[in-house]
Amino acid sequence: MLAAAVFSFAFNQLHYGWNWEAVWQYRQKLLQGWLMTVAISAAALLASLVIGLLAALARRSSFLPLRYSAVFYVEAVRGTPLLVQILILFYVVANAFGLGNRYLVGVLALSLFAGAYLAEMIRSGIESVRDSQLESARAIGLTRGQTYRYVIFPQVVRQLIPPLTGQFASIIKDSSLLSIIAVSEFTLNAQEVNAFTYSTLESYLPLAVGYLVLTLPVSLFSQALERRYRFAT
Repeated sequence: MLAAAVFSFAFNQLHYGWNWEAVWQYRQKLLQGWLMTVAISAAALLASLVIGLLAALARRSSFLPLRYSAVFYVEAVRGTPLLVQILILFYVVANAFGLGNRYLVGVLALSLFAGAYLAEMIRSGIESVRDSQLESARAIGLTRGQTYRYVIFPQVVRQLIPPLTGQFASIIKDSSLLSIIAVSEFTLNAQEVNAFTYSTLESYLPLAVGYLVLTLPVSLFSQALERRYRFAT
């Protein structure tokens, strides 16, 4: 309530000539950017799940080169800004391999970034399984793969659902950085509308509302799941 009062007072004190008519003419462009953000975020979430799972398993591998490679990937990604990663991946790595599809590179950049965080979530979930359960699985003759499938992963998935929904909200917001490589997502389209109309607030306020429409339900869903599984064992 306090924040709402502060913003309401601030906007009331603003001497600004609103020009919503000019921005309204580009509503289709804003909508297309919003839908592109949804598509990119959904694709990045699915890809990051796969990357995170593989990285988490690699970090627990007894094959040292594989384990240390996974450790380097996780620490390098989590220790550097996403903006720098996007620039290097597109202008250096993708260019070296002749990959010019900026949308594919954008999804890959978001997936690698989120995958590093998901890897740690999955690894911590795996390591939270008690040794007694693993010993019981071995005692009844389960193989390593069966132990992961029937004993470990069901428990990890239950723990992963709440932070995963939160990570999805982060991916949605992080996708705005793809405008730096000219991906026509929500932020870039809002910037172009601003350039066309010279209506800064009218262009960026819908941007804020559009992201809020996407992230707020995800955040509320995440909080509900956290409350539901807080005392689950």
